[in-house]
Amino acid sequence: MGGGADSNGVGGGGRPTSRDVARLAGVSHTAVSFVFNGRAEGNLSPATQERIRQAAAQLGYRPDPVARGLRRRRTAVIGLVTDEIASSPFAGRLLRGAMETAWSSDHLVLTVDSGGDPAKEDAAVAELLDRRVDGIVYAAMSLRRVRVPEGLHRTHSVLANCLPEDDSLPAVIPAERAGGRTAARLLLEAGHRRLAVVGGQDDIASVERLRGFRDALRAEGVTVPKEWVVRTGGEITSGHEGATRLLDGIDPDRRPTGVFCYNDRVAAGVLHAATRLGIAVPGELSVVGYDDQEHMAAFLTPALTTVALPHRAMGEAAAQLLLDAIDTGRTPPATVRRLACPVVSRASVGPAPTH
Repeated sequence: MGGGADSNGVGGGGRPTSRDVARLAGVSHTAVSFVFNGRAEGNLSPATQERIRQAAAQLGYRPDPVARGLRRRRTAVIGLVTDEIASSPFAGRLLRGAMETAWSSDHLVLTVDSGGDPAKEDAAVAELLDRRVDGIVYAAMSLRRVRVPEGLHRTHSVLANCLPEDDSLPAVIPAERAGGRTAARLLLEAGHRRLAVVGGQDDIASVERLRGFRDALRAEGVTVPKEWVVRTGGEITSGHEGATRLLDGIDPDRRPTGVFCYNDRVAAGVLHAATRLGIAVPGELSVVGYDDQEHMAAFLTPALTTVALPHRAMGEAAAQLLLDAIDTGRTPPATVRRLACPVVSRASVGPAPTH
């Protein structure tokens, strides 16, 4: 803006101030403060409040969050500490969910990636506490039990996609067991009864997904033969290896017609193996993934039907829990909230073959 008063009535050539808004709206500076500090009800008429808001919008005025924070003994900033933002394909979703939820409550998010180093995590939390953040979300990019970094108990804190080893803090995680049941029902409803599981290790997600998968099969009187649960890991090569073991050289009448994969990378390996073996998907073999990995699941051939991890919803829910605690001044109980893992239907599941 140029010097002097401009056409909007802003003086001094800088960012518009609450005094500029008061001048344009024809009200006192105190009246503007009431509107932007949430004290207008009972002090100002609705018409006056609206006039002030219109003047603020016309000038492009935004209240100074630092000044407001000092008055409320808050900084309007929350911290987010995570173990692997840089390398995880899901970090962006969780971050967006947390940041947009915080932004809607006039908070910014200050993010630190520790690289999974406990000393760096402790240092990051200490640094955030020194900066007087209003609270901290600690997020892991793969579901696991975590050592709670020093300092998290000194402020409002919520965990996302992980569980505290000492059960001392509230956590928001995916409903993995329910997700496994969902995957099983997808295949059962398509008529499949010869079902296998490929990929995964002994981590929480693997165990819970398999448990849920077996829950749903048991309800239908279906069992998975022990040799059809192939624990090969979480990468594309793991899926290829597991599928080859299950399918290569096996008579079509004696091999699985449906495969539930630990994640979408494993599912990609299964699809590669099926192509190499001349097994049509979904004509002869249906494949269900897990994660709905961005830039991958939708671009496989065929496009992958999968169970989505709710990373964005976890970011939103963890940030909202934290903001509610900040507003009320009460830390939420150390309970675990599980978020649904929705189905994303594409082209890799079809009716069970009749042979």
